Formats: sequence, structure tokens, C-alpha cells
Amino acid sequence: MNPILLIPTRMASTRLPGKPLADIAGRPMIVRVWERAMAANLGPVLVAAAEPEIVAAITAAGGRAVLTDPGLPSGSDRIFAALQTLDPDGRHDVVVNLQGDLPALEAPVIRAVVGALPGAEIATLAAEITDPAERDNPSVVKAVVAWDADGQKGRALYFTRATAPSGDGPLFHHVGIYAFTRAALARFVALPPSPLEKREKLEQLRALEANMSIAVARVDRVPLSVDTPADLERANILLKNAP
Repeated sequence: MNPILLIPTRMASTRLPGKPLADIAGRPMIVRVWERAMAANLGPVLVAAAEPEIVAAITAAGGRAVLTDPGLPSGSDRIFAALQTLDPDGRHDVVVNLQGDLPALEAPVIRAVVGALPGAEIATLAAEITDPAERDNPSVVKAVVAWDADGQKGRALYFTRATAPSGDGPLFHHVGIYAFTRAALARFVALPPSPLEKREKLEQLRALEANMSIAVARVDRVPLSVDTPADLERANILLKNAP
């Protein structure tokens, strides 16, 4: 495999305006995410930005970024557009889509999603829910997975905001970073939004409705996602002593 890691990001956030440039322990959040992705040492890391100020922040930090159409509907569309610009000859056969609001993302987690990809078209991650409040929280997306015998890797059956599956046993919190084969990403962005995707407001259901295979690797915990001012405060506390 020859991966390329892409981080789609844009300034338009309703709960935390200007989120990519929010200061976290002295550096913009998008720079923190880029640094974490670089630490995975899997391949080149580039930011797919909707605005020039994000490109400027990454360039100032020594990274690479490409400006994409701000009207693109999703992060998947943004990374595909960036990929066409950055790698028109198709040298990279695996494309990793990292969220730009995970400033504490750990390198082993990024490696885990790439490691789960062989044999599937798409790979993603899930962590067991340990906080009872998350079980019925529709903001917490649950991954319904047919796990292998060792319980560390499996096949995604569904993703939902509901509490699922029912009955005794653990529930799993979906961690929304992805690895795509290049062909799968091209196919995915060419598909129209699917009925279940629109109903649950979960983009990954488009792939399942199109019979695309999604492998899931199990990780120990969900990385901190910065969506609100309170999340930003937690990130500053968590990373205040980070290099």
C-alpha cells in the first residue's frame, strides 16, 4: 500500500466559528491535527482547505495544503478534489480521510485504520462505549459490527444514531476516520446521497447501501473531537504540555 493522508477542513462551523484556526496550546487546531498525522509516518499528509487562511496556517507550519471549492458538500468530496490536484497520476492507492477537529489523535489510531483496509473497500474505527450516557445519545453514532473471533476487527453491518443493537452486550462508538482504496473513494463520491444516509444524516450509509464493504478496527478509546467552546477548553488542558 502507498497511502496519502488528507485532512478536509473549512471555517464554517455553526457551534465553533473559525474552528480550524482555534488556538490550542499556542498552535492552530488544524496544525495540531496535521502534526499528529505526520507522526503516524504512513505517507504524505496534506490539508484540503476551503479557505486560503487555512492554507496559510499550514504553510507557515511547514506543511502542504491545497485550496478546494468551499461549496463542496462533504469532507469526502473535498479530499477527492484535493487528490485529483495533488496526485493526478494515481501513485497513491490508499486515501486516508482524517477529521480536522481531532487535535489529540494518536498515531497508532491512524495506523489502525490503514491496517484494517486490506480485503475491504473502506475501513474505519470503533471503540466500546463505557459511559452509560452515550448509549442513548443520538449525537453518538453507533457502529453495528460483525466482529471476528478475536473481537479486534470486523465488518460493518450498519451505523445509526439509535441505541443498537438491542439486547445484552456492548455498544460501539463509531470513530469517524476512514481509509479508502482509491477506486472506492472515486466510486463513493460519484454516488448520490442514499435514502438511509439522508434519514440518519450519516454519510457512510451511502457506501453500505451501495454494497461497498467497510472493515472496522477496534480501538481503546474515542479521540477528543472539538465541536464546541467547552471541547476547545478540554483540548487546551489536554495539550498544554504537548511539544
